[in-house]
Amino acid sequence: MCGLCAHRCAIAPGRRGVCGVRENKSGALVTHAYGAVVAANVDPIEKKPLYHFLPGTTSMSVAAAGCNFKCGFCQNWSISQAAAGDEGGLGGRPLSPEGIAGLAVERRCRSVSYTYTEPTIFFEYARDTAVAAKAAGLANVFVSNGYMTPEAIEAARPWLDAANVDLKAFRDETYRKVCGARLQPVLDSIRALLAAGVWIEVTTLVVPGLNDGEEELRDIARFLAAAGRDIPWHISRFHPDYEMTDRGPTPAATLARAAEIGRREGLRFVYVGNVPGEGDATDCPACGAALIQRSGFFVLENRIGGGGLCPDCGASVAGRWTLPAPEGR
Repeated sequence: MCGLCAHRCAIAPGRRGVCGVRENKSGALVTHAYGAVVAANVDPIEKKPLYHFLPGTTSMSVAAAGCNFKCGFCQNWSISQAAAGDEGGLGGRPLSPEGIAGLAVERRCRSVSYTYTEPTIFFEYARDTAVAAKAAGLANVFVSNGYMTPEAIEAARPWLDAANVDLKAFRDETYRKVCGARLQPVLDSIRALLAAGVWIEVTTLVVPGLNDGEEELRDIARFLAAAGRDIPWHISRFHPDYEMTDRGPTPAATLARAAEIGRREGLRFVYVGNVPGEGDATDCPACGAALIQRSGFFVLENRIGGGGLCPDCGASVAGRWTLPAPEGR
């Protein structure tokens, strides 16, 4: 049985799990998602999105093929839904863990992000890369659907610094129908990552007619506020893609209503995504002073010092604002 994600696939000899990249070979589980990247880009950390983690820095963003979800609205479906070939190849460019870390240093990134697809399913590759990144003084970030097991989170604890978790809905029926998964393991992962000391931000893609009801949005906000009022909640605008082209983009009014619900339920940091110029500034939760101004994924002004304090009132602002500079940099 595979213990990386909450599917906990019991894989018969010669077969693969839900993700398509883990195979039972003569009683041993092997991965076909090691050593090749299908995407590698230098991104602003804000694109993950992470707004309270090393703002204004760049992250070497990498992915291997495959996913353990089957979301009909996936924007990266061409790589997340890639099926393994008979020979086990998933395509991509060969790149060693040390090569990824070296590329990140060369391009003056402050972190490596495991993103675009689901990092849980290429866990061994991410782990070895993360260890190499740590040795180079870099941080490590997961952009994840949150379907990892407690064992996987515990294994990642020594090297995982931050994660953005997609909380796609707050109805188990939606998870089962749209993602081929369940809600509860995602909620458990958010709590477990917080307990492990990983900096967490959460994204909800608000899809018209799917998860945009006021009651459901309130349930999401209440869950997050109970887990930690300082968790930044990114409310993102849906655009038709992949198998879900039967509805238009999320109305701006829906996003504004969701943001207001989040604040009303006690969340200190609520952001609106995919709507340029709307809801992307960070304000002091104590005095309301503007602390970080953004335009899209780029920081225009950052008034938060390394200690994470508001310069106007001295209040502490939750986040991971600095990391020690890597040696030789």
